Amino acid sequence: MINQILLEKLSVISPEEQRLLAGQSEIQRGIYMDADSDVIDAGKLLSIGRLIDIRPHTRFAHFPEHSHNYVEVVYMVQGSTTHIANGKTIVLHPGELLFLGQGARQEILPAGKDDIAVNFIILPQFFDRTLEMLNEGETPLRKFIVDSLRGDNANWLFFQVADVPEIQNLIENLIWTLTGESFPNRRSICQTTMGLLFMQLMNYTDRLVSRSTEGAAIVRVLRYIEENYRTGSLTEIAGELHYDLYWLSREIKRQTGKTYKELLQEKRLIQASYFLKHTTLHVDEIGDAVGYSNLSYFHRIFQKKYGVTPKKYRDA
Repeated sequence: MINQILLEKLSVISPEEQRLLAGQSEIQRGIYMDADSDVIDAGKLLSIGRLIDIRPHTRFAHFPEHSHNYVEVVYMVQGSTTHIANGKTIVLHPGELLFLGQGARQEILPAGKDDIAVNFIILPQFFDRTLEMLNEGETPLRKFIVDSLRGDNANWLFFQVADVPEIQNLIENLIWTLTGESFPNRRSICQTTMGLLFMQLMNYTDRLVSRSTEGAAIVRVLRYIEENYRTGSLTEIAGELHYDLYWLSREIKRQTGKTYKELLQEKRLIQASYFLKHTTLHVDEIGDAVGYSNLSYFHRIFQKKYGVTPKKYRDA
């Protein structure tokens, strides 16, 4: 449950909402976008020099279909809001998060007085530090950031994480920091907090609703690799998901740009690099621990990825 003082702060009826309650039937487009555009403009919502800000979601109004030239993250504080993202209806409940890439199409149905949501307005470059904090493995969140930084992100991610206190606390910390007084290191604090939020969300990809059935399948595959990288197989996960093996293999390649084997190997080598830096296990024990019974092969592919042998990597 969000702090009561913060809830009261976010619940204040804004001047725009007062006009809507007085009978204005539509949003004031000039607040959000140019007259001849349906793209909500960060330049109209962010103060000069800022990479991130928040604003309470405007209630009582229907937002026609639009996109953004920034990344939007919607956090539901109280009540519910209904969003139509790329044609799919999503109902946000308290504690849930909706991430929208710059090119995602969004429509929002009117919300009532007690439906309190917070919109994070984020320029893609804000995520530089978040990307540094995440490992190199292929995950939906990492791909979302990379696509956003490239300016090529028309996707959305919906996390049902209301019962995860670590995530809720990090979001509340972000809101407090962004609604309080400005101070010199505020951006750094927000970037680090966002990085920690993404790291926590990576542990809950089973709570992620993707944009399509196929997308949900890939999320399950990536989660399976995270948990079963030592002994997992494509045949096993295809069976668990009740998908044809060859269809799933092609879909993994289409959506990630990598084969199942490449994703598995990437995860194993990342885990091996972690063990080398943070444990005293012998190099050969690490190779076996991450799933390589052929230790010569392990040494060879590790050197190919990192440019040095496992021993030199540990000593560096």
